[in-house]
Amino acid sequence: MSSPLLDRLNPEQLAAVTLPHASALILAGAGSGKTRVLTTRIAWLLATGQANPLSILAVTFTNKAAKEMLTRLAALTPANLRGMWVGTFHGLCNRMLRMHYRAANVPQLFQIIDTQDQLALIKRVYREHNINDERYPPRQLQWFIADAKEQGLRPNQVEAGDDFTRRQVEHYALYEAVCQREGVVDFAELLLRSYELLASQELIRENYRRRFAHILVDEFQDTNILQYKWLRLLAGPNAAVFAVGDDDQSIYAFRGANVANMQHFERDFATAERPVTLIKLEQNYRSHGNILDTANALIKNNRLRLGKNLWTNEGGGEPVRAFVAPSDLDEAAFIVDVVQRLAQDGVALDAIALLYRSNAQSRVLEHALFNAALPYRVYGGMRFFERAEVKHALAYLRLLAAPDDDGAFLRVVNFPPRGIGARSLEQLQDHARGSGTTLWQAGCGGAIAGKSGAAVAAFVKLIEGMRTATASLTLAEAVKHVNEASGLIAHYRQEKDGRERIENLEELVNAAEGFLREADLAVDAPMQTPSAHGAVADEPAIEGATDPLTAFLAHAALESGDTQAAEGRSALQLMTVHSAKGLEFHTVFVTGLEEGLFPHENSLNELDGVEEERRLMYVAITRARRRLYLTHAQTRMLHGQTRYNIASRFLSEVPRELLEWLSPPRRRGLDIDRSEWGNSAAVVNSRATQPGPSWRVGQSVKHAKFGLGVIIDAEGRGNDARVQVNFRDAGVKWLALEYAKLQPA
Repeated sequence: MSSPLLDRLNPEQLAAVTLPHASALILAGAGSGKTRVLTTRIAWLLATGQANPLSILAVTFTNKAAKEMLTRLAALTPANLRGMWVGTFHGLCNRMLRMHYRAANVPQLFQIIDTQDQLALIKRVYREHNINDERYPPRQLQWFIADAKEQGLRPNQVEAGDDFTRRQVEHYALYEAVCQREGVVDFAELLLRSYELLASQELIRENYRRRFAHILVDEFQDTNILQYKWLRLLAGPNAAVFAVGDDDQSIYAFRGANVANMQHFERDFATAERPVTLIKLEQNYRSHGNILDTANALIKNNRLRLGKNLWTNEGGGEPVRAFVAPSDLDEAAFIVDVVQRLAQDGVALDAIALLYRSNAQSRVLEHALFNAALPYRVYGGMRFFERAEVKHALAYLRLLAAPDDDGAFLRVVNFPPRGIGARSLEQLQDHARGSGTTLWQAGCGGAIAGKSGAAVAAFVKLIEGMRTATASLTLAEAVKHVNEASGLIAHYRQEKDGRERIENLEELVNAAEGFLREADLAVDAPMQTPSAHGAVADEPAIEGATDPLTAFLAHAALESGDTQAAEGRSALQLMTVHSAKGLEFHTVFVTGLEEGLFPHENSLNELDGVEEERRLMYVAITRARRRLYLTHAQTRMLHGQTRYNIASRFLSEVPRELLEWLSPPRRRGLDIDRSEWGNSAAVVNSRATQPGPSWRVGQSVKHAKFGLGVIIDAEGRGNDARVQVNFRDAGVKWLALEYAKLQPA
């Protein structure tokens, strides 16, 4: 067991890395070194001769994580990693389909459409078949299709219990037909088509089962139903599946993630000879003890979990600080004040994060930061490959690779404008539909006459000319040529704010060259663009792809689904808790801890919805390394209305001794009982001759006459104390506590 690879591993990490050949579930808590365990496990298998790179398949959830894994492995092992399959589910399925396109019944040069292009295609289907887009919103069909595919269902397999669903199934079938005709696949189709390939082609399935003796999966808690089924098909009876995940950090149910996959793993991947091994990584290397104790106390309230308890050798550290503000403006002012003091103490701004449950919360925070001249960045803005000018350039490139791509054709046939109006495009589409051809074929055949027909012919000639001109160019040179020859550069030069768009087009050239370098391809090799008849070079440029252009277009489509980190100078980080997953910061503010906001009101009506919200809160807490602030506001302007808030249940689930409450407010001479401070908002006591109950702003109450309501204000003390209550049916009332006979709701 003596090896430099095993140095500095704790006992649980060591056990995971050196496991014998059997499937294992590694329950890896936040900050427990799961990436290190995963990569060291692969290096250990290679170093000990238990595996070679060709027998390993490693699945990550982002392209960035895949690149990081390969970089770490290259530093850990001298083995040649070129033959190893490492990538996202979508990336690996793309690779598989490229290699078996005939068996999968897809064109050799199939194009991947991202979510925006998919929506545009759905809208085209609606226009072609006169579908009412108000009754059947295109985005709703997009979600319907994704959900069906993630469950492994084709249109004829979806059960329709009502007329609306039956129509959605019909629209799904129309969409499928267009995709098949044009040779395009969406993200969900990549996985479904790959799953169907493995399920129907025994020889191909058995070939992969013999090859991949070791399958390693990162972020296993985020797998959906179809991804889990794909893994089960791919893993033969002798394969060792090494699944690393944390059920307490499963927060993507809205994307289809199924946390139950972790609970099913031990049953589904065990054999009579080899039961699944469960190892818990509970030692945390990120946060101080008080932060971890807060996270542990919160998450233990969830019923549906495998169970673990984070701990650290770093000591307790500072207490977790909590603050209740009278309003969201006061909450923002408090945060600005603390951030300024932290900055004076030497904490870098980009090491501080402001987390919120809803994007709508950011406006007040941004306004306060702007007024205080504190630089900030809202994490998760428009991604590079989703920017309009970049998508225009990619559409031209897609036409060079596969001219029958109607989506790409429609995007740029009149952009930059060249005199082809909507009516002319309708005529072209009618002709293509009537003759069973693509728009490109219709355009080549002179389907429409007049000036518009001449303009379409000129566009076809432009694409053919670019294809000829770029055939001998490198990929980067080809992208640069397309930017110029298409007229995009000239078009944006005429725009007032076109400089930034031109810079993005120039950056696309760098992206193409960088892609080739990362793929270990010669950057000066000719692009080998397919001819108009689809002929390609005999030798593929990269395993699973036919030429550099097709590979780059697939890369661009897959990258558009990845979250990109904020870039540039040091600035405060603002983001939703979902966006913060996988990140860590010196100081974290979790804001808006109010019932209906966090946990979100939608979760109250969903099965296990509050448990997912609690996992989301757990993720928020465990982003902090040294300081954690929990804040909420008694009133908040949200969605155009003032909300009177009850403190989040998550605050009351944290033991009082772990929290240090900061500067509780004194409003209108309110008698504040600090002994109650730590459970909720400002507390007002009725100090009559008999000790009365304690009341707090934001508390739900009931009255014999007025019914249910929420305390929104209070004043006075003793026998003169009174509260203002917003009743659900009776409106706002002031009530004297001595006579009102209020009861907690």
